[in-house]
Amino acid sequence: MIVVAGEALIDLVPQHSGALAELLPRRGGGPYNTAVALGRLGSATAFFSRVSRDAFGEALLDGLVDAGVDVSSVQRGAEPTTLAVATIGADGSAAYTFHVEGTADRLFSAPGRLPAEARAVSFGTCSLVLEPGASAYEELMRTAAAQGVFTALDPNIRAGLIPDPDAYRARFKSWLPSVSLLKLSEDDARWLGGTPREWLAAGPAAVVITQGGDGLTAFTRDGAVHSVPGEPVDVVDTIGAGDTVNAALLHGLSVRGALSPTALAELGPRGWTGLLSFAARAAAVTCSRAGAEPPYARELGDQ
Repeated sequence: MIVVAGEALIDLVPQHSGALAELLPRRGGGPYNTAVALGRLGSATAFFSRVSRDAFGEALLDGLVDAGVDVSSVQRGAEPTTLAVATIGADGSAAYTFHVEGTADRLFSAPGRLPAEARAVSFGTCSLVLEPGASAYEELMRTAAAQGVFTALDPNIRAGLIPDPDAYRARFKSWLPSVSLLKLSEDDARWLGGTPREWLAAGPAAVVITQGGDGLTAFTRDGAVHSVPGEPVDVVDTIGAGDTVNAALLHGLSVRGALSPTALAELGPRGWTGLLSFAARAAAVTCSRAGAEPPYARELGDQ
């Protein structure tokens, strides 16, 4: 089982250009999208979060269940669901304004233990910024790593939610000894500072950087660099594309029996090329449709 830990929220996506465009609610949140994508790809997946009991919260749970995700560990609360108002650029890229005060997902508390069948845990995005939940997710990350569970981190930086960038950057560096796989975008990398080699030296077995339409690149501890081009696609928007990459990487590693730092180091050029190409195809499908709608396994062919 792959556990995904983090926020579930509602994206409000404009239906056309203009400041007063109609907003369509879509299920979202980086970890939520990752969990749904993993479920659609066929991985046994569980979601760890705190979800509101409001109508949006019920819709979020329904989306997880429809994707085959185990929601038995989801905490519930009377607080409202977080809202993210999206702005879509001419190239399909998305920027967000968040409404997070007093919302359910930031009140997550660390569970006593992970499921016995958990082989990996994925973390990222707003959940590692907003307290008090951020400290609870951090505790879970460190506990999982100490137990030898494969850990994945996708920082998915939302700068508008980070009041003290330097403090966050220091905190990010403190997580790296507990991280097996670090995945981030070029924009995330620039904002955080540092290099893949510096991050690898701090702990991860591999670093994967997404480059939008230009593809993906993986850096490994042995000094190797593996790259694949992006898949050509008519972009509707990029909402959920990075989360789909995250899920495809985890799913592909699971299929290859590589959810451990040792196995990751043994993938080799052919293994990495196949894994990254699969992730690129998955992201392209997500970009071809509105909102975070990751693909099903049947849409992608060979894994």
